[in-house]
This record gives sequence, C-alpha cells and structure tokens, in this order.
Amino acid sequence: MPLRKNNAWIYHLIVGALAFIMLYPIIWLAASSLKPNSEIFSTAYSLIPSRLEFNNYVTGWKGFAGNTFGTFFKNSFIIVIFATIGAVLSSSLVAYGLARIPFKGKSFWFACVMMTLMLPHDVTVIPQYVMFAKLGWLSSFKPIIVPSFFGMPFFIFLIMQFIRTIPQEMDEAAKMDGCSKYTIFFRIIVPLIVPALVTATIFSFYWRWDDFINPLLYLNKPTLYPVSLALKLFLDGDSLNNWGGMFAMSTLSLVPIVVIFFIFQKYIVEGISTSGLKG
Repeated sequence: MPLRKNNAWIYHLIVGALAFIMLYPIIWLAASSLKPNSEIFSTAYSLIPSRLEFNNYVTGWKGFAGNTFGTFFKNSFIIVIFATIGAVLSSSLVAYGLARIPFKGKSFWFACVMMTLMLPHDVTVIPQYVMFAKLGWLSSFKPIIVPSFFGMPFFIFLIMQFIRTIPQEMDEAAKMDGCSKYTIFFRIIVPLIVPALVTATIFSFYWRWDDFINPLLYLNKPTLYPVSLALKLFLDGDSLNNWGGMFAMSTLSLVPIVVIFFIFQKYIVEGISTSGLKG
C-alpha cells in the first residue's frame, strides 16, 4: 500500500510538472498583460509585476485606425459562427451521403475527399486567391466563409465514421414508415451523431478563431480585421510597440476558446471515439 501511494504521488507530480510546462506560456502571457510596458522583457522570468497595470487593457481595447477591439471581436465572431455553421451542416450532409446512400462512383468521390485532406494548404492558396479575385470577393468575408459551405474533409471523415456505427436497420425501418432520405437524416441520424457534430463545431471554432493566413490574404480594410490579424498590427516597426496592450488583447482573445473547451470538452472525446450508439 505505501508503495502504491508513493507511485501515485510520483505520477501526479510528473503530470503536474508537465502541465505547468505546457501552461507556462499562457500564464506568462496573462502575467505580462498586467506589467508596465518597460518591465515585460526586462523582468521576463518573473511572473509577478511590480504593480498591476490594468491600463494595458484600456489602451489595448482602443485598437487602432479608429477601430476598437470590439469591432475586431465582432468580425471574428461573424466569421467563426457562419463558417462553422456552413462547415458542420455541409460536412454532415456529405458524410451521410457517402456513408448511407449508394450511388455510382461513391468510392472514387470518397477517395477524392481523402486526397484533399492530405493536400497542403500552401498548394491551394494561389488558385483560390485568383478565383476569388475574379469573383470580386476580395476585401470581404466571402472567401473565408463561403468555402466552408462545401464541406471539410476532416469533418466528413469524422462524421462518416460515426454514422457507420449506427445500424442500417434503423434506416430500413424508417423507409418502411415512408420516411425520405432527408427525413431519416434529420430525425434519426442527426440526434445520434450529436457528439460528432459538437466535436466538429469545436474544431471549426478553434481553427477559424486562430486563422491568420486567410484574413491576411483577403481582408484589406481594418474595419474587417478579425482579432488574429488585429493583434499583429500592434507590432508597428515605425513606432514604439505597445507590448502591454498586445498581451492584454491576446489574453482576452483566449477567453472564448477556454470557455468553449471547458463547456464542451466531454464531447471531444465522445466524438472522436465514434461510438454512435451505446448499449
């Protein structure tokens, strides 16, 4: 018994140390957001500021070019909400078709979806930019939001695997009752794949919230910038960098991600485990 207790203490000590190492950058970021601008790097190894500088949040929230960070947060939420709805809805429909509906060439199209999953983003940047430029979509949210309504390969694969765990006899029974394919999907399949849908929603939220490259390419007006792009503009090489304000806004930008994670963390495990039915 004493040996087991010692092993448990050692295990928790190691896990706690690893957790602290992984969380240290975030802790340092939050602590630096409360330091005076002159102390952020001169006392980089200290997490305790000489005085609490809450004014960093005030100056940081003012933003730049006449736009407060309220505008940037609003833009981020517009992009994230609409892109997430489009990605989850379209991906679930495509996954249902590939998993349940027989049609000619289904294996070929599934292989195409998997190939796009392995395609590097850098390969598609230039063709997409040229296409959106010809459509006149530059300097708008369309190039960032609209492609999400055509499905995302990772979500399609994830939801497909989840749907495959649901017995097809349920579909056959619904067909005998006169249900159409859409009725089966919305009334039978969707309630059973909620963990997978929530998992896709969480991942989409994270990816869109942290996205920097796409806003940098397509958004040319400060009034359209999301938080990820606005934070970069704190670092102006021609003037004194407002490190305190940038760290303060960076800390605030983590709040939605942390809240979403702690509310829906159980669905991440359930969704990836692809256990459509229990018992």
